[in-house]
Amino acid sequence: MYKPTLTMDGIQPNVLRSEYAVRGAVPQRAMDIEEELKQGVKYPFSKIIYCNIGNPHILGQQPISFFREVLSLLVNPALINHPEIQKIYAPDVIQRARYMLQETPGGIGAYSHSQGLPFVRKDIAAFIEKRDGFPCSYHTIFLSQGASPGIQTFLQFLIRSTKDGIMIPYPQYPLYTGTIALYGGTFVSYSLDESKGWLLTKELLQKSLSEAKSNNIEVRALVIINPGNPTGSSLPESCVLEVLDFAYENSIALLVDEVYQTNIYKKQSKPFVSFRKTMISNGDRYKGLELISFHSVSKGFVGECGLRGGYFQMENIDSKIRSELYKLASLSLCPNVMGQMVVDLMVKPPEEGSASYLKYKQEEDGLIASLGRRAKLLSEELNKLPNCSCVEVEGALYAFPKIDIPKSAVEEAKRRGIKPDTMYAMSLLENEGICVVPGSGFGQEEGTYHIRTTILPQESDFAEVCERFKRHHLKFIETDWSQTVK
Repeated sequence: MYKPTLTMDGIQPNVLRSEYAVRGAVPQRAMDIEEELKQGVKYPFSKIIYCNIGNPHILGQQPISFFREVLSLLVNPALINHPEIQKIYAPDVIQRARYMLQETPGGIGAYSHSQGLPFVRKDIAAFIEKRDGFPCSYHTIFLSQGASPGIQTFLQFLIRSTKDGIMIPYPQYPLYTGTIALYGGTFVSYSLDESKGWLLTKELLQKSLSEAKSNNIEVRALVIINPGNPTGSSLPESCVLEVLDFAYENSIALLVDEVYQTNIYKKQSKPFVSFRKTMISNGDRYKGLELISFHSVSKGFVGECGLRGGYFQMENIDSKIRSELYKLASLSLCPNVMGQMVVDLMVKPPEEGSASYLKYKQEEDGLIASLGRRAKLLSEELNKLPNCSCVEVEGALYAFPKIDIPKSAVEEAKRRGIKPDTMYAMSLLENEGICVVPGSGFGQEEGTYHIRTTILPQESDFAEVCERFKRHHLKFIETDWSQTVK
């Protein structure tokens, strides 16, 4: 008789240690309910509103017209020379598609250079140079399938054993804890101060490092998420300098997740601050500090999550390590070429004065302004509720409100064998059809409870989403859970 190899006690133990709350128990239940709704099962709502993940298009955000128009010609190049095409697309759309195809040997159906197409990397370098005001070599750039694989690559490089630590924010995005567990490392949490707008300080970093050292953990890298996920905070330059000082003084590499760099809603008082720009502008102050920055087409105003495009850019990384990175990239042959094309469109949009510029600019500005209004409205509405407080959403796509869950509900959750914030999130889903993520999936201070929700429901639906949240919240906190049926 055949004995199965793939059993729960026969697979790599680190796979079992790895978790990803964003697609955990509550989202799984949401998908089950969605299927039941299709089969005619009655709920107090007609559809699920997925606020658990930063997936803009699933909630109705429209793609950028110029991007999709160019992509359509890349997918079907025969259209470029069609006699009617100029009646459909603007001249700069056709010109851009023709140029991109000329620079892509074999078209989008062929493997590219393992590091990514050279013309795309050169356009990324130009984008970074324009943003930071300092030259950038395209040889320091690797394309990836979204930011996540790039982050995972560096964690794989850095982690040699359980004694290797990676400092991550607390709360954090579960990609980090999950991947660190998968590669057999140890995550070293540093706290963000919720009472001060999720502030990060050098003192908090030092405290975390000291605790790691006392446990014989060698901290090899520090992860920064800016703007923050799940917190929605944006780091000021003074904080960026403190982080750079800490990393330099302790010889710790910096992994900077900047995928939300265009999701800034208080540009005058809290603009996006590039770690690379800040580091280089201080001359020899941070000489030799290893800095890897990540970006993606999945966030910002682009929101092309499904096309899987991203990149990372390196400063002060040894050439031998870059060769090893190339070797590892070669094992996967290349990042998907369509994703690379979207990255190129993101970093090199229509130029001012071109036929498509005005429409592109209207779409970009409109989406960012709308996200800003939604961020403001959600923050305000959550802070009006009793037993609920929310740090103002300054950036990214999320709010991370604190829920003061009544003691009777905490006891009921304990009786059910689940976490109180999970019970709250599940109740919100089953009663109002809103899918969020329990704060315990991101990390939270002992004795506090949070949820993470996106600001992505369409603006026309946002008041209704806030009303549903309010209705559930008031009912939940007013319920005497000690009197519920056991």
